[in-house]
Amino acid sequence: MKRIFAVITFVVLTISLAAAQRLPEMARPDNYKLTFTPDIDKATFEGDETITMHVLKPTSEITLNSADITFQDVSITSGGTTQKARVAPQKDKEMVVLSVDNALAAGPATVHITYSGILNSEMRGFYLGKDDQGRKYAATQFESTDARRAFPSFDEPDYKATFDITAVADKGHVAISNQKVLSDTPGPGDKHTVRFATTAKMSSYLAALVVGNFEYVEGEADGIPIRVYATTGKKEMGKFALEIASDVLKYYDNYFGIKYPYGKLDLVGLPDFSAGAMENTGCITFREVILLIDEKQGSADLRKTIASVIAHEMAHQWFGDLVTMRWWDDIWLNEGFATWMSSKPVKSFKPDWNFNLDDVSNTGGTMNVDSLANTRPIHQAADTPAQIQELFDGIAYGKAASVLRMLETYLGEDTFRAGVNAYLQKHQYANATADDFWDAQAQTSKKPVDKIMPTWVKQAGLPIVNVKAQCSGNSTNVTVTQQRYFVDRNKFDAPNDQLWQIPLCLKGSATGDGAAKCELMQ
Repeated sequence: MKRIFAVITFVVLTISLAAAQRLPEMARPDNYKLTFTPDIDKATFEGDETITMHVLKPTSEITLNSADITFQDVSITSGGTTQKARVAPQKDKEMVVLSVDNALAAGPATVHITYSGILNSEMRGFYLGKDDQGRKYAATQFESTDARRAFPSFDEPDYKATFDITAVADKGHVAISNQKVLSDTPGPGDKHTVRFATTAKMSSYLAALVVGNFEYVEGEADGIPIRVYATTGKKEMGKFALEIASDVLKYYDNYFGIKYPYGKLDLVGLPDFSAGAMENTGCITFREVILLIDEKQGSADLRKTIASVIAHEMAHQWFGDLVTMRWWDDIWLNEGFATWMSSKPVKSFKPDWNFNLDDVSNTGGTMNVDSLANTRPIHQAADTPAQIQELFDGIAYGKAASVLRMLETYLGEDTFRAGVNAYLQKHQYANATADDFWDAQAQTSKKPVDKIMPTWVKQAGLPIVNVKAQCSGNSTNVTVTQQRYFVDRNKFDAPNDQLWQIPLCLKGSATGDGAAKCELMQ
C-alpha cells in the first residue's frame, strides 16, 4: 500500500498491554467461495460464503474475524455431517466464535455462512464511494485488518487461501476483481452475475472487488492483459498509466526472474480512496488523482508521482503478494522494499527524470526525522488493529527503503538481486519473515547480512560516523568512530551506548584506479 506523506512526521508509538487479538490456531483455510450482492442505493450488501478449511485438531469451535457483519445462517460440515452452528460475536476483538454440539474431527471441513453488511462511508472494508457526477459505486479496501468487514474470515496474513469471487451487480455496472471474468450472465431480476476465476493463494487483505460505472483503456505486456479503469468519461486519462504499467511489468519480469504471476493486471482509479494505492493481486486500486492525468495539461511532477506509485504497487505483486509477511510487524519490509524498488524501473526508461536525486532527497528527509528523540525502530511489535495501522508510517517506507539501498550498495546490485530472487523462489505463494530475507541475502552474498541488519531495524535512530585520516609516508591511517546522532545537541553530547554494524567503503587517490575498499564497522 502506498501512503502519500504530505509532511513527514513520526510519533512515538506507545504499545499498550492490550491482549493480543490473534486467532487461535485451530483451523486453516484452503478456499473461500464468496458471492457479494451490493445494494448501492441502500448502502448494504448481502453475502454468501463457503470456507473450505482444514481443522488441525478436534474442536467444537471455529473462530473467525468479523466486524459489522449480521449473521443469518451458519452451518459447519465435517465427516459427512452438517451441523447448525451457534454464533457468538466478540465485538471488542473483532471476532466471532462458531460452535457446534458435536466436535469436529481433525481434517477437511466447510463453513457455510449467509450474512449481510453495510457499505460504509469510512473507505475501509466494503464501502460506498461517489464520483464527481454523483454516481455511486462500491469498492473494497482491506489492508490491513478490514477484510473482516466484508466477509467473516481468517483475516491474518499467514492464513493464505484461494478465492472464488462472484458479484451480483446492477444492470449497467461493471464488476472488477482479482482475477479475470469467467462468466457474466443475466439475473437474478434486473441484475447480472459476474463470476471470476479462482485466484492464486493469497492473504485475505489482498482480495478486491469494485462495482460501478467504470470503463477502461487496455494494452498488454509479456502476454499479460493490462487495463486501466476510470469512472465513466475519464478513461482517456488512463493512457499514461497504461504505458507506465506495461514498461514496469516487463522490467519486473526480468528483474525478479519470476514472470508476473496473476494472469491479468487491472489498475482502477477511485475518486474516494483512503490510501494512495493498494496492491490487491491483479487488481490494484488507486486514488484517481495519482493514476489519471490529462496528458496535455498534466505536470511533470504528477507524471513522476503516477509512475512511482504504479511501480511501487506493482513491485508488491511479487514482494508482498507472492511472498507475504507472516505478521504485520514485518510490514516495513514489504513497504520499504516497494519504496526502494519503485525508482529502478522508472530510472531505466525515464532517465531524464533523475530519480536518483529523489532517492537522495528522500533519504535525507528520513535521516532528519530519524535524528529526533521520538523516532521509533523500523521493526516494532503490534497486536491490535489500531497498533497495526500505526506501523504504516514514514519509518516503514522511507527509512526501510534507505536501509535496503545501503545494503544493496554494500553487497553489489547483482548479488543483492540474486538474494531477492532466492527469497522469492523459496517462499512464493507462502509467508516469510524479515529474518528469512536476511538469511537469503547472507547465503547468497556470503556476508553476515543476518548479523548486520538487526542493528538497523531493531533499534531506533541512526549513527553518525566520524572519520580521521593521518598520512604517514606512502600510507594513510584512517580511524572511524560512531555514535547515535541527535539533532538536539544536549542529547547528542549525552552518553549513549548504541552501536550499528555499518558497511563502510573508502577510497583514496593513491591507488589511481578509484577502487573502494569496503569494510564492516562494528
